[in-house]
Amino acid sequence: MQGFTHLDAKGQANMVDVSAKVETVRVARAEAYIEMSSSTLQAVLTGAHHKGDVFATARIAGIQAAKKTADLIPLCHPLMLTKVGVELIPEPEHQRIRIESVCKLSGKTGVEMEALTAASVAALTLYDMCKALQKDMRISGIALVSKQGGKSGDYVRNATDKR
Repeated sequence: MQGFTHLDAKGQANMVDVSAKVETVRVARAEAYIEMSSSTLQAVLTGAHHKGDVFATARIAGIQAAKKTADLIPLCHPLMLTKVGVELIPEPEHQRIRIESVCKLSGKTGVEMEALTAASVAALTLYDMCKALQKDMRISGIALVSKQGGKSGDYVRNATDKR
């Protein structure tokens, strides 16, 4: 197992020096879930929610969050993202919405944190938009789904690792 890349020889936190790395295309996908009552989910899906298009707001929030990841996570590099996507997939059979994000760039460091931030903030935005209808919604399952590119190679989470 590798050591922590964000720790120097003295064990102190530092930003990883990526200046010698080769630029490659990097893509990361992440997901999150927000569980809610059927009535709250129906209000969102039918557009009956008094705050308007809940999905559009959550999608934009996720995109903005990906672009601001370096401002939120102290040791993340500011990145020039070339693609950020946020998809909201209703799963009425589970009384939840699945949020899937994708981030892409050609660069020297990965976009996993940006994808995770996008999914998380989109879920938080859904909570914010719906909290007047229901306060006991639950956000869960925030996870990296896959990544491509970089020195460590590709990664795909085991399909059976759904929580």
